[in-house]
Amino acid sequence: MSASEQHNGSPPLQEANFDPQSLPFVEALYEDYVRNPGALSAEWRRYFDQFDRDSRFRPAAESLFPRRSLFHASPAGAFSPTSGSPIDDAALQERVDRLVHAYRVRGHILSHVDPLSRPLPPTPELTPAFYGLTTSDLDRPAAIVTAKGTEVRTVRRILQHLRNTYCRSIGAQFMHIDELTVRKWLQQRMESTENRVVLKRDVQLRILGRLTDAVVFEEFLQKKYRGAKSFSLEGAESLIPLLDLLIEKAAHEGTQEIVLGMAHRGRLNVLANILGKKPRAIFREFEDVDANLNSGRGDVKYHLGYSSDWKTASGGVVHLSLCFNPSHLEFINPVVLGRTRAKQDRFEDHDRRRGMSLLVHGDAAFAGEGVVQETLNLSGLAAYHVGGAIHVIVNNQLGFTTLPQDGRSSPYATDVAKMLQIPIFHVNGEDPEAVAQVVQLALDFRSEFQRDVVIDMYCYRRRGHNEGDEPAFTQPLMCRTIEERDPVRENYLESMLLLGEITVDEAVQIAEDRRALLERELALARDPESAPANETLGGVWTGYEGGPEALDHDVETGVPRDALSALLESQMQLPADFHPHPKIERWIQARREMAAGQRSLDWAAAESLALAALAVDGVRIRLTGQDSIRGTFSHRHAAFFDVLDGKPYFPLQHLTGDQAPVEIGNSPLSENGPLGFEYGYSLDCPEGLVMWEAQFGDFVNAAQVIIDQFIVSAEDKWRRLSGLVLLLPHGYEGQGPEHSSARLERFLTLAAEDNIQVVVPTTPAQYFHLLRRQVMRRWRKPLVVMTPKSLLRHPQAVSALDDLTRGTFSRVLPDPNNPDPKRTRRVLLCAGKIYYDLVQRREELKRTDVAIVRLEQLYPLPTEILRKRLTPCAKDTPVVWVQDEPANMGAWPFLRFHWQSRLFDQFPLFGVTRAESASPATGSGSAHKLEQQRLLEQAFDVR
Repeated sequence: MSASEQHNGSPPLQEANFDPQSLPFVEALYEDYVRNPGALSAEWRRYFDQFDRDSRFRPAAESLFPRRSLFHASPAGAFSPTSGSPIDDAALQERVDRLVHAYRVRGHILSHVDPLSRPLPPTPELTPAFYGLTTSDLDRPAAIVTAKGTEVRTVRRILQHLRNTYCRSIGAQFMHIDELTVRKWLQQRMESTENRVVLKRDVQLRILGRLTDAVVFEEFLQKKYRGAKSFSLEGAESLIPLLDLLIEKAAHEGTQEIVLGMAHRGRLNVLANILGKKPRAIFREFEDVDANLNSGRGDVKYHLGYSSDWKTASGGVVHLSLCFNPSHLEFINPVVLGRTRAKQDRFEDHDRRRGMSLLVHGDAAFAGEGVVQETLNLSGLAAYHVGGAIHVIVNNQLGFTTLPQDGRSSPYATDVAKMLQIPIFHVNGEDPEAVAQVVQLALDFRSEFQRDVVIDMYCYRRRGHNEGDEPAFTQPLMCRTIEERDPVRENYLESMLLLGEITVDEAVQIAEDRRALLERELALARDPESAPANETLGGVWTGYEGGPEALDHDVETGVPRDALSALLESQMQLPADFHPHPKIERWIQARREMAAGQRSLDWAAAESLALAALAVDGVRIRLTGQDSIRGTFSHRHAAFFDVLDGKPYFPLQHLTGDQAPVEIGNSPLSENGPLGFEYGYSLDCPEGLVMWEAQFGDFVNAAQVIIDQFIVSAEDKWRRLSGLVLLLPHGYEGQGPEHSSARLERFLTLAAEDNIQVVVPTTPAQYFHLLRRQVMRRWRKPLVVMTPKSLLRHPQAVSALDDLTRGTFSRVLPDPNNPDPKRTRRVLLCAGKIYYDLVQRREELKRTDVAIVRLEQLYPLPTEILRKRLTPCAKDTPVVWVQDEPANMGAWPFLRFHWQSRLFDQFPLFGVTRAESASPATGSGSAHKLEQQRLLEQAFDVR
């Protein structure tokens, strides 16, 4: 029985007693009315006649909003006619303006972006009734501001225009943006086209072809490698045409380099169909026939990166680089930005238009991982700006087995991005032409405003988290819905067939061609005669090397004295109209005395000379970190600030007219994002000195993922080198558990196969030579430096200007007192600040039978150099490693592991440390002094 037969005599709804729960009943009546108006009572016919007078609207309403009349904006927010006195034109306009504003702010809530068609939330503020508009008001004229200016339309047409723009397959969030000009630009771009793009036939065929590529590739993998992990793209195949259209448009706008980052979902598909990686190479990785090829190294196939040149439809070329990425999903984001910035800097692309960052995210990770916020925060900062990144979220509406309501507290996965003044476009991934519109809009916005933009592509995951997973265990209803759906390619093909844009035979041929290509590639993958050539470093990395450290890598790093004096003096020359702080004037005077050789060099002076000498030789310098311009300990002063207008002056940027760029900047108060950025920068700037500095060394533990997954393991996993320098203030000086240790032991635990360098320099000259060695050698490894705190101003931790004119960094420093080896009864081996404590204690004790040797480089361990230093000592002379750290921390566990209890089979090895501890240091100043006293007594065996 129809709704009209059940309720034919019922009176029409009245606003005063309307029950939202009766909406399904009204919808059913309306369907009866459309089919046969005579089946309804006269009262119901008059009711529907009142708001359905415009017959032009009825087909659109039925196609766009099934089971909804014009007034049924949401399940709980239907319009119902009102009675009462008519309102005047001014009041009508005011109410319409409020309705228009509501759609621009909240229209996205009613957008049909979910391909699974789940219920929409109640939104009464998007109904005419909410603003007191009556049925008769819908056909009254009102004004709306459009791209053409102010236009007068009926309220009905205005309402339909708003719904077409904001409530179809695209939902836009942009009204949180503060700048009026930006909001108006977006508003006019969307409303002028009702957020739809009219595609030419060749573009439609291109989209179909790309969808076919995506679908056929996944089907082929599932057929040939059933059960193997591939992290299928099925359910989100529109990502491939999205990336295709995006790259084409970006190239058309002048982009020459695109750096991509993405997690493992769909990565193989992107590698094959976007990056152009030969399918045979991917298939070989599935076959995995040579167990010895990657023994102890390499990575799984869906973490690998690739680079290629993309040839555009118009004949242009854009270089694509997909970054290698671990399973730590979003941590690739700052790495991508850093690589992009380095490429832009190499191009001298100061407008940030020739290079672009393209980040593909998962919905659960984008909302859940804090590095996303850190990366977004970098976007507008001068030291990190790349001209705006494109963020594409593959929104599976599921994270592994966790539903959105369990994985985030916000309505959208993208809500963290509202911290920026940027738009967020939600789009239905099963409407490829809506995807095309969003791509155009996003890239035009980036080009216009040089800001990030977010595309949130709603889709689903046809399979489990991986191919061996059963998603129906935890999402049975969702899985049932997904199983009943055809792939997006089939739906798009059907629409093209209806429009006559393609024939069935043509569509079948496209798919068959793709399958035939994959079969040929599989045959080549299994052919032992077509094995791939060994990968070698190329491009900007040509001429650099990794692998084990060799002493013949060393180079002379000294600089002539006259050049050093001139460089230091030039940094003290300020503009005539500059007004430095009075204390800075005294600091400048001290530097002038150092330049003249009248005062020893301190740590900061040696650093500035190292950077200056490299810059004038054409080496790009980049140093960022927390408070790095001044320096945490007020020692660096890389910039002077005018006390009258606050403007900065960077002396290192004004050395010579043809020097290389020197960029020193403060980072935000975070570690993962900034360190990841600098690591990324170092990947595309092997010829430069790229440094990241922690405020205190222990802060680096907040960036442990970047260290573990990228810095120490990238060469082993991906054959990717980096010369990044980490400056980590380290030293036990009574500042408590959090400001004493840079966790030296963690880096030494991660040290293997000469993957990193770990050093603890104790003099300004050593630091000078170390920084220069890092760039002047062709051997590229990350460098971890335990930098000093109290030694920055220690009267003994100084160097003569002449110490910088000759030699290179010394891995082992002998005792400067040159004690007689034959009379040496004990050798104290140490690193860092404790050396100066030991020297002072030896003087107090007047001991001449104890040698103090500094191990300046802890990794790669300079075993042979140390052996030569100790050879003159008598056999069985005790060697005592002395450190500030507890026994389970610092270098002692590492050294004991490598050297055991007897060094070089000649010298018994002992350790003097603080007692084993769960915390790095005491929080008591007096306790620290007591512990230090006991440590020194034990080192000299004084009881």
